[in-house]
Amino acid sequence: MPMTHMPFFRASTVVVRLIFGLHILVLLLCWSAPGRSATFVLPADGSNIVGQLRVVTADSRNTLLDIARHFDLGHEEITVANPGVSIWLPGEGTPIVVPTEFILPPRPWQGIVVNIPQRRLYYFPRPKPKERATVVTFPIGTARPGWPTPLGTTRITAKYEDPSWFVPKSIQEEHRSQGEFDFPEYFPPGPDNPMGMLALETGFAKIFIHGTNRPWGVGMRVTHGCIRLYPEHAAALFSEVAVGTPVRIINQPVMVGDRGGLPYLGVFEPVDGYPADQFSLLAQAMDALTLYDAPVDWQRVEQVVAARRMVPIPVSVGAPSLDDLLASIEPETYDFEPYGIEANQGMPPDAP
Repeated sequence: MPMTHMPFFRASTVVVRLIFGLHILVLLLCWSAPGRSATFVLPADGSNIVGQLRVVTADSRNTLLDIARHFDLGHEEITVANPGVSIWLPGEGTPIVVPTEFILPPRPWQGIVVNIPQRRLYYFPRPKPKERATVVTFPIGTARPGWPTPLGTTRITAKYEDPSWFVPKSIQEEHRSQGEFDFPEYFPPGPDNPMGMLALETGFAKIFIHGTNRPWGVGMRVTHGCIRLYPEHAAALFSEVAVGTPVRIINQPVMVGDRGGLPYLGVFEPVDGYPADQFSLLAQAMDALTLYDAPVDWQRVEQVVAARRMVPIPVSVGAPSLDDLLASIEPETYDFEPYGIEANQGMPPDAP
């Protein structure tokens, strides 16, 4: 959602800012270490797919959203990958597909790249000397209908700790038209701020990459144009990204990947609010796949486009189907503690 950061200078707020400043320091120290998010070494063979599909067995305590957050996934990713499974009560022993395999966005791989239909942000840090290049990827909450995020290239222009938010009149009117007559005109800093505890400002007017006080909405279309992250991911990204970092926002619902010289296809629900592509999703997929030498199973391509499972699926002749791939994966037991209702606010939870 469009946000406005307004620093506090009044004496009455100094103590509050000192308290939240300590919270932010702890937050950054706890969540800036490597390994707290989905970090992958970029393929050295020229391919553009990272990660692997996983399968876990649910216990009686955890929801699909608990599992998603633990594996750095969003709401839509985990629910679309598991059709027919209850979000709130998956059931003891139910196998859960964990779609932690990703087709990377088109090059150049630098700075921050956001693919709106894929509902993911990719950060390509500059590699240190003698180290392999990596990518860090996060699920994101994206814009609701009527509030499209601008597409194109820009940069990070500012970084804000414990931001405040003066709610634009247009958003106030929207909430009041929906019956929220007491929706605040102003949110002070803190874990109940819709902007969360950390925010990166882009060069697009009033568009921020920020945390949230409602992390269970990450992966859904819930913002007014901004890019929303889990609080722990906002902390990880905030600590790494400098002002001036390039940002590229794209609208690409059809993603073609290469792994081992074989083509993979990922298809995502198109987002309204952008000019419609002159070609259908199927035509886009077919056009992109003609670049591969491997023979393509066009019937499977049609099935993948129709299903829109948000999972990269091999589409060469003779390649295993998604069901075959999942059947070959040994399920892992998932027995981590649930995040709990107290995790639904702007501070990162303890790592489960």
